[in-house]
Amino acid sequence: MPGNLSFDDLKRQVQAGDVDTVLVTFPDMQGRLMGKRFHAQHFVDSAWEETHCCNYLLATDLEMYTVEGYASTSWQSGYGDYVMKPDLSTLRPVPWLEGTVMVMCDVLDHHTHKEVPHSPRAMLKKQIARLNELGFDAMMATELEFFLFEKSFDEVRKSGFRELAPISGYNEDYHILQTTKEEAVMRPLRNHLYAAGVPIENSKGEAEAGQEELNIRYAAALDCADNHTIAKHATKEIAWQQGRSVTFLPKWHKDRVGSSSHVHQSLWKDGKNAFFDPDQELGMSDLMRNYMAGLIHYAPDYTYFLAPYINSYKRFQKGTFAPTKTVWSVDNRTAGFRLCGDGTKAVRVECRIGGSDLNPYLALAVQLAAGIKGIEDKMELAPPTSGDVYESKDAREIPQTLRDAAVTLNNSDMLKQALGEEVVAHYVHAAEWEQEDFDRVVTDYEIARGFERA
Repeated sequence: MPGNLSFDDLKRQVQAGDVDTVLVTFPDMQGRLMGKRFHAQHFVDSAWEETHCCNYLLATDLEMYTVEGYASTSWQSGYGDYVMKPDLSTLRPVPWLEGTVMVMCDVLDHHTHKEVPHSPRAMLKKQIARLNELGFDAMMATELEFFLFEKSFDEVRKSGFRELAPISGYNEDYHILQTTKEEAVMRPLRNHLYAAGVPIENSKGEAEAGQEELNIRYAAALDCADNHTIAKHATKEIAWQQGRSVTFLPKWHKDRVGSSSHVHQSLWKDGKNAFFDPDQELGMSDLMRNYMAGLIHYAPDYTYFLAPYINSYKRFQKGTFAPTKTVWSVDNRTAGFRLCGDGTKAVRVECRIGGSDLNPYLALAVQLAAGIKGIEDKMELAPPTSGDVYESKDAREIPQTLRDAAVTLNNSDMLKQALGEEVVAHYVHAAEWEQEDFDRVVTDYEIARGFERA
């Protein structure tokens, strides 16, 4: 169930005075929640039908800068409105905020009332619809990794983001003692999200000092993306409430391991895993092999959507559990794609390329598009790779820079057909702007390295 609060329940709670605020939200290009806080009575009276927002919200960068050059909106067109259409099936309480509930919205064109094609939720819904036409449902799960720091967001920002101190002093992978010390943040995070209808399974320490992992039960693709986005938002707010800060930056320090967001996926039909065939090797059905072949073949095409910023590519380093090659292997964490649950009804493929900064709607949409192409073309899956994939000479490399990923995306006929040429052009422009903005910056590394010695 995507939400756990009916509209009738909300009306009763508003009348009783238990709820006074409704967060009306949608995910932007970066996967952040944007929207408005409504007085709950006004929402149940009329705003539940629709509200409006500026259309620049799907044409900005992380700094909310109005980037020029987008076809969808500009200063020349006057930056008009989009319609935010609440999806009432996503209504849920926000237990970490008093008297507050949340609803996710679809973003519609103000004039046609059709979904904006480059809005992340619409992009994922389009691929789900394509899959449904083939008779399948996508079941997916994402892992959220992040670092938890001693100081608050405000303290970190005022310090110029220097001398960052993680909340722990040592690698806490699966470590119960150290993670006990972090329960002031992690316990309310688990419990509040569960109460909000996000099916939390567990949290654990990850393979670095101060690094956490939050795991959410698999769900239908759109619910999975909603759950991821709400969980990421909650992580930041609850850390802030406790005087701490977190980062989902994939590589916050050159000597620390990065943070990822692995994506597990399988296709289902009639309530059963269509990837499973007990009579086939490793329990992999022909459908699964076709899907995985497309997923792997087109990985360079969609890497931008798994690694959307300059920093994203700093994570791809051998010996760090972050992949560098687009091959698959059986339960092998050095490969870009890992077969999990082989020989069982839980057989699935895990894409390990994505970083913690990905937008889940976009990441899931493009992987489904690649898998669908594999099914349609009956693509053959190459044999699995074994051993240390980092040292494999024959395996294709993941694009190593944002510049390379943008070029590959721009040349992808598969994604242009699946998403639309205008949508691909929109995100190519976003990638090119990120690169252009960074290219102007003089970094601390350059100054320290060359100030005297150059």
